Amino acid sequence: MTRSRPETAEVFRMHGDEFLAQYGANAVQRKTLRAVVRCRTAALGGHVEACDRCDHRRIAYNSCRNRHCPKCQGPACAQWLEARAAELLPVPYFHLVFTLPTALGPLALGNPRIVYGLLLQAAAETLLEVAADPKHLGAEIGFLSVLHTWGQNLLHHPHVHCVVPAGGISPDGTRWVRCRKGFFLPVRILSRVFRGKFVAGLKRAAAGGRLTPPAAASLEHLLDQVVRHDWVVYAKRPFGGPKQVLKYLARYTHRVAISNRRLIALREGKVAFRWKDYAHGGRSRTMTLAAVEFIRRFLLHVLPTGFMKIRHYGFMANRFRAAKWELCRRLLHVPTATVEDGAASIPGEALPFGDAEPRAPRCPHCGEGRLHVVLELLPPRIGSACLAATILYEDTS
Repeated sequence: MTRSRPETAEVFRMHGDEFLAQYGANAVQRKTLRAVVRCRTAALGGHVEACDRCDHRRIAYNSCRNRHCPKCQGPACAQWLEARAAELLPVPYFHLVFTLPTALGPLALGNPRIVYGLLLQAAAETLLEVAADPKHLGAEIGFLSVLHTWGQNLLHHPHVHCVVPAGGISPDGTRWVRCRKGFFLPVRILSRVFRGKFVAGLKRAAAGGRLTPPAAASLEHLLDQVVRHDWVVYAKRPFGGPKQVLKYLARYTHRVAISNRRLIALREGKVAFRWKDYAHGGRSRTMTLAAVEFIRRFLLHVLPTGFMKIRHYGFMANRFRAAKWELCRRLLHVPTATVEDGAASIPGEALPFGDAEPRAPRCPHCGEGRLHVVLELLPPRIGSACLAATILYEDTS
């Protein structure tokens, strides 16, 4: 009998073989299955921690550190946000979302590295080009983009979230150009420029023989279908300063397809989880899927090895970020960034992941001491009983 609140690893452990027998999986998906199942178990080894005040001891097993694992994103997110805190500017921020048409979903699943890369590139080039136009903002902007490939129901829904400071650097670099209050750039123009750039990129990739079109339709037919309609570009209302931005980014940058907190039950081969129905005002609902279907949907969102889903553009681009940030602060009369301008710290409970590990764990027994590592636990050898369940996920193809 399973717990009332299962974890994704438990679903994978109990029904992974059934999924593989029915659907199979590529090497990256198999690696993700294997990592999630083994995360924070004896299979990866660990250590023993002892309190420096009392006799309390506990065993802590190692994390898999796979970027698709629901358990491993909290610490990674906290470290990333700490690095970003001093880079935020004391201005309002806008949030824009660029969405790929549903008809292009099969093409994206068959060519994820190319299509997702084009999605990020087209969205970025659109923002930079329209913002630089004197008819709109007439400035060089900077922003962060995050790729998501899922909807709340775990179905395929590729889209890019862009978080943009409200303004930019004038062409001559002598002043900060502010946006109109409550308005950034016209979404209809963004939509059409985005569509044109993405379609042009697809045609170049096809001409270079780098695309594999879906079996059901030719690329020409797909493009003819999608260019007839406006593409969805959504601009949310601007939100507050750096502290609000950090909390906002915590919900987007290191998110995986579904967190363990959303799972409700695992019984009789079915998984129940919470989801928000945005088609009906964001109402909270419960969805129940066969465990094999749950795994299939989860693995739709496993990205190619080495694919960067978080990218920076404009004056936030890595190659000249330091110099551009210094210029932005000078133009905004903020010569020195302080931690207080961002957030001194973001406690684990404020993150959208329930599995964030504290940096300096306090003893849960006495509440006063600190836990220190006193013994390392090596992982068992392959073939031992501890790994019998996970060895099934090794790629044998």
